[in-house]
Amino acid sequence: MLDLLIRAATVLDGTGAPGRAADVGVAGDRIVLVGRAPEGVAAARTVDGAGLCLAPGFIDVHTHADHLPFVDPAMGAVLRQGVTTVVVGNCGDSLWPPVGSEGIGPYLGDQGPEYGRWPTFGAYLDAVDAARPAANVASLVGHGTVREQVLGAERRSADASALRAMSALVDEALADGAVGVSSGLIYQPGLFADVDELAAVARPLARRGSIYASHIRGEGVTVFSAVAEAIEVGRRSGAPVHVSHLKLAARSVWHRTDELLTLVHENGATCDQYPYTAGLTDLVSLLPPWATPDTFAALRTDAARLAHLEEVVSYGEPGWVGAGEQVDWERVVPVPVGGVDTGGLSLAALGREQGVAPLAVMLQMLTEDPGALVLLYDMAEEDVRTIMRDPRVMVASDSIPAPDDERWAGVRDHPRSYGTFPRVLGHYVRDEGVLSLESAVRKMTSLPADRFGLVGRGRVAEGGFADLTLFDAATVGGGGDFDRPHAAPQGVALVVVNGRVAWEGTSGERCGRVLRHAP
Repeated sequence: MLDLLIRAATVLDGTGAPGRAADVGVAGDRIVLVGRAPEGVAAARTVDGAGLCLAPGFIDVHTHADHLPFVDPAMGAVLRQGVTTVVVGNCGDSLWPPVGSEGIGPYLGDQGPEYGRWPTFGAYLDAVDAARPAANVASLVGHGTVREQVLGAERRSADASALRAMSALVDEALADGAVGVSSGLIYQPGLFADVDELAAVARPLARRGSIYASHIRGEGVTVFSAVAEAIEVGRRSGAPVHVSHLKLAARSVWHRTDELLTLVHENGATCDQYPYTAGLTDLVSLLPPWATPDTFAALRTDAARLAHLEEVVSYGEPGWVGAGEQVDWERVVPVPVGGVDTGGLSLAALGREQGVAPLAVMLQMLTEDPGALVLLYDMAEEDVRTIMRDPRVMVASDSIPAPDDERWAGVRDHPRSYGTFPRVLGHYVRDEGVLSLESAVRKMTSLPADRFGLVGRGRVAEGGFADLTLFDAATVGGGGDFDRPHAAPQGVALVVVNGRVAWEGTSGERCGRVLRHAP
């Protein structure tokens, strides 16, 4: 007897093959039937899939949802998009080792989990499992967190002793089930690491076939050299390389997308992308390392020092990249986390309103709200589409999803946290014809599953895990925008995780698992 039978859906199996009408049967946590169900087959539950598409559950390889299993294990923001697996520990920041970057803590204040309570990476993963998350969770180990465990806040190059200690921590995490290592090279402490350090930390990956996923050192005018650096880390270490949220985030490099993709793929790397022309990051990451909170007041009130800081923020200085071109403050929109909502106004608009320079507004905001984020409208729509058309690029959200809690409903955010996958299927596939439905689903399923070593996931195939998403191709869409980022997506009818219904218009069973890397 089947536990679940979905009849007459258009099955998109995740490989990119044309969709076909079929029944799909589930027993336990596995798919046991793909085709025509035998006459009289019994099932505990039968779902009519006629007129709907059935795909493998979507896999989001770049999230900052590390907190979600602990503060909102129902994971509604994830499941509503049809996502059944999230990869956390990105951008160099993970919840283990026990002493390290606080990472997502400032984003959620007292809602975040306690840091430093897990003695091993395995204990951290066990804690995620014990929280009974509704979606599957796989985790990278963060280079930045590892570095801070070994070197604290020191800004020096790692010596041989420190490299051995970092490598040992990574090896330990991989043995406990980490799916790879991430780096975040625009953030402290990752920005202090050189190629030798990154290669040393990545070297244990080669022995296990695990991935090195990098938020590269620059995504604007230095994007080509930054991608080349990631590739060099892979060459020296032997680790497979993945570039996170690939983009050209400066006007001077817009429309060089084909050149960038060639650089990535000719060297065997892969990448992912979110379907928006604006990014979201820490507001403080726009400042050079020497601009610390104890200097903000003096910088803000001294015209000469403020002008120098703006020059550095725009054009960089030795050892720090900066934007690489004059910052357009009209396209820089702060997102308060613990401070007063600024109404979605840009730093330029806020400066005009207050009669001060945009950078002075920024420094004051960081003084009052150190965890503030920023929306950067720095990409060209044409480039987003060109990257999306490439069959080797995955879809990922780069999300920091807030809990389903009314306290967070009015907080400004990026809509990618709540609508990335439906937006691709609705806006870019159905409405704009940028890519086919089959190829879009492949980018969300088998492509990430294979690259990140998620065995048995990412395909509608007999014997595979029953992670499934049933959606309406005629109505699916992202729902929210930058004015209403939390708005729910449309068109996802049913989400199955490990054979159980996890979402059907509302939260269902919490049956996600921790996915540990299997060599």
